[in-house]
Amino acid sequence: MDDTSVRKGMPQRLLRLLSLLQSRREWTGTELTGRLGVSARTLRRDVDRLRSLDYQVEGVPGAAGGYRLAPGHELPPLLLNDEEAVAIGLSLATVSGVEESALQALAKLQRVLPSRLRPRLAAVSDTTTAVRRRDVPTVSPCDLGMLGSCCREHAVVDFDYRSREGSRGERRVEPHHLVDYQGCWYLIAHDTDRGDWRTFRVDRMDGIRRTHRRFAPRRLPAADPAEYVVRSFAGATHRHTARIGLDLSAETVRTRLHGLIPCAIEATGPDACVVRISADALDLACQYTLAVISLGADFDLDAPPEVVDRLGSVASRLTDRLPERGGPVRR
Repeated sequence: MDDTSVRKGMPQRLLRLLSLLQSRREWTGTELTGRLGVSARTLRRDVDRLRSLDYQVEGVPGAAGGYRLAPGHELPPLLLNDEEAVAIGLSLATVSGVEESALQALAKLQRVLPSRLRPRLAAVSDTTTAVRRRDVPTVSPCDLGMLGSCCREHAVVDFDYRSREGSRGERRVEPHHLVDYQGCWYLIAHDTDRGDWRTFRVDRMDGIRRTHRRFAPRRLPAADPAEYVVRSFAGATHRHTARIGLDLSAETVRTRLHGLIPCAIEATGPDACVVRISADALDLACQYTLAVISLGADFDLDAPPEVVDRLGSVASRLTDRLPERGGPVRR
């Protein structure tokens, strides 16, 4: 049964009931009858009709009673409005790390949508792309799904992990959140052996195993997961670390630095701050440092010799090639 035939066979009230059940985990019978403007008897009849169409509508016990839409063994007809269909298409066309699976899902979605929505979704998927790093690692959608489930259900997870230096070891963590940052998927978790929060790249995790242990959720030491990941990158120590003292306020630097530059900014006065940059690659360390210096304020640079030498060489070549005022650029 396709989506079009299902819609034709459903009265508007039944579609409204299904939409409500899909929008929230549970509803009381009183809430549903009030939203739909029907009696309790009519609501029960409509629920039975949905069940006959393979929607797993469960009764919720309790004094008030109610209903919820539970997952079934098979995917029932999916009802989407115009905005929902386009939003899903955009998400599948631009997701990172699982491109192949996302494109397969997008093709299936296009086949089952009503004919009036197919051209719009096709236009979105054919004309939309995302700018990604060239070396974006591929991750397993099943691994992301398992980790997401463990985050939600507060289940302890075991896995084998490969660090950026290449060493391997087994980890046991209390998972908190998944974050897509610069094309890579990261798991934020509390490492039980180390007694502290850690960030793990999902593509470096192997043998992910859900345990039977549960944990009480801890409060993340940040306003939100995205802030925690950015802050953890800014505070990490890598092979090349530079500190730039600027005659600018910390807020001004944050406002004027564009793009995702992993740096820690510490105010040292009303109009002064120190920017800390750390990267494994010399190219990145120099690029990030140049971005800060290019703000045009007076600065003091404390950096490893290799960073200073690279930046000094660039400055020398730039000076040699600067044109006389109004003259041509020397090449």
